[in-house]
Amino acid sequence: MKKRLLVALLGAAMAVSAMGSVSVMAAESEEALPGGGSNIIYVITPSVSNPAFKTEADIATKTAEDLGYEVKAASHDDDPTKQTELFDSAIADKAAAIICDNAGADATIEAVKKAKDAGIPTFLIDREINEDGAAISQIVANNYQGAKAIAEVWVEAMGEEGKYAELLGKESDTNAGVRSSAFHEVIDQYPDLEMVAQQTANWEKTEAFDKTEAILQANPDLDGIICGNDTMLEGAAAACEAAGLSIPIIGVDGSDEAAALIRDGKATGTALQQFALMAQMAVEQADTYLKDGSTGLDEKQLVDCVAITKDNVANLKTFVYTEDGADTADAETPEETTEETTEEAAE
Repeated sequence: MKKRLLVALLGAAMAVSAMGSVSVMAAESEEALPGGGSNIIYVITPSVSNPAFKTEADIATKTAEDLGYEVKAASHDDDPTKQTELFDSAIADKAAAIICDNAGADATIEAVKKAKDAGIPTFLIDREINEDGAAISQIVANNYQGAKAIAEVWVEAMGEEGKYAELLGKESDTNAGVRSSAFHEVIDQYPDLEMVAQQTANWEKTEAFDKTEAILQANPDLDGIICGNDTMLEGAAAACEAAGLSIPIIGVDGSDEAAALIRDGKATGTALQQFALMAQMAVEQADTYLKDGSTGLDEKQLVDCVAITKDNVANLKTFVYTEDGADTADAETPEETTEETTEEAAE
């Protein structure tokens, strides 16, 4: 590749590991999928109006092009029917591989299987599906670890007491449930923290603003808010600012917008999901698989999140974290970091 995405992490913040108690090796017991026969890689993501998904699409596209592939990038807009149509287009184009941030843990299974039946391997990022062996790789952020880490920061900011509200993501997205469960594993240990409202805002900023506004009207003594993602954090922070309220608010993603709010003291923190790194990993694994018949890695891989607060927010830009503002010329490449982490885990 002409230019590597450079990432240096906070402590041991980045790790790639087997997800769950059963390790599923990518197509180890099956004949390798050859690809459709063309040199096209399809990159399918949710709407790129969300900066996280735009980063995924941009990095996956650049990585694939640097490796010599033609790229067709498109958005399914979290519509499983549209996603199926895009998979059908990839199959019709005889795509070499598909990189996908999917539109539903269950709704995506058949599309991935259809591509597999056509000889086209799928590499999933950000969101997993509820089946093993259909995709070659499922590379997702360690949402559980990240949500717990930022929840601990929030509890401290709350002084371990007070009334709070929670904004949940889409019910169809497994990440929404995982993050909420992780939040509560930390928060529920503190009996003086009382949840007075829990509502779904579907990952959306405007909906989060409206829901927060209504929650504040019903609970004018609210002390804090936890959000399942940064887009909802933005909406919640805007509603609080409009109400003249400054309270601890956290999210998950690591967006530039959340970083700006943290710098301005309008938000407490976020858990950085390394979207850029996951997208690059998926494309490079697709390239390795197409050339060697195997990625040499588990199907399911976790990439740890980084807790972002006012103390380290200066090191975050466009979903890439560089430790202590280090010169990116001296930072490790994702491959180097992954190799070192894998070696350490094996020791």
